[in-house]
Amino acid sequence: MGLNRVLPHQTTDRFLTYTGYETDLIFTQGIDLPGFASFPLLETDQGRAALARYYVELMALGQAAGMRVLLEAPTWLAHADRGAALGYDAARLAQRNAQAIAFLSQLRLHHDPSAIISANIGPRRDAYAADAQMSVPQAQEYHAAQLNTLAQTPVDLISAYTFSDPIEVIGLIRAANAVYLPVMAAFTVETNGRLANGMDLAGAIAQVDDATDGYAAYYMVNCAHPDHMALIDFATQPRVRGIVANASRCSHAELDQATVLDAGDPVEFGQLMAGLLQKAPQLTVLGGCCGTDFRHLRQIATCLT
Repeated sequence: MGLNRVLPHQTTDRFLTYTGYETDLIFTQGIDLPGFASFPLLETDQGRAALARYYVELMALGQAAGMRVLLEAPTWLAHADRGAALGYDAARLAQRNAQAIAFLSQLRLHHDPSAIISANIGPRRDAYAADAQMSVPQAQEYHAAQLNTLAQTPVDLISAYTFSDPIEVIGLIRAANAVYLPVMAAFTVETNGRLANGMDLAGAIAQVDDATDGYAAYYMVNCAHPDHMALIDFATQPRVRGIVANASRCSHAELDQATVLDAGDPVEFGQLMAGLLQKAPQLTVLGGCCGTDFRHLRQIATCLT
């Protein structure tokens, strides 16, 4: 794993990140991503070039804005069940996970040595399901396969994005703890600012922290519009250090059925993100999720600087 890099929970520095490149690749660049998985792009020169453009531009934007950056590896779906649906066995998935971190390590070396490399980990099944899908031991065993591979790389941080089941998050955090990897967990909220099962964010974090001795470095909220996040009282949630927001105000059910991209209003997006930060200054990791592109990220940087 990476050494001696200051992570977001260890500093008051602001970080810029981007987890929305899959929607941009599909809807704007016309690149097919079967199963919404981006890790297969690592296998071709063309695919690596498509990914590199996002990371290089993000690092340039961060440097221009005086913000550090978190580079999210294209590993969100590079785990057993999602990989098997695309024809990948355990060995090939391990190769892609290791390749993803090596790929980002080279880009960081040439463009921004201060950047943080984060391995983006997604849930086993539907990110927006309301039911408890696994027991804690089952979740720990499932996610351990991917985390054991990542522990052998120079990754700086594990970022568990788009989770809606605290039980699965507990298992994943325990798996990260077992291999001494720092981990962040990001919950997805619905249009009412609550998890899909109706639980509020504070309750979910308390449940996870109680079951893991507070091992998570910090928490985030992602894959929801800033208006939906505004329903959360972040000022009373010191463990929440970041928000990565959608461009669209549509619900997850509506977004799942969308055939065109709803990019919203980038200027308004930046203003709303800045408004959330004013209410909760501990939010130091900011970025774009579904439907966003660099227009939205530039507005975040503009509004904050």
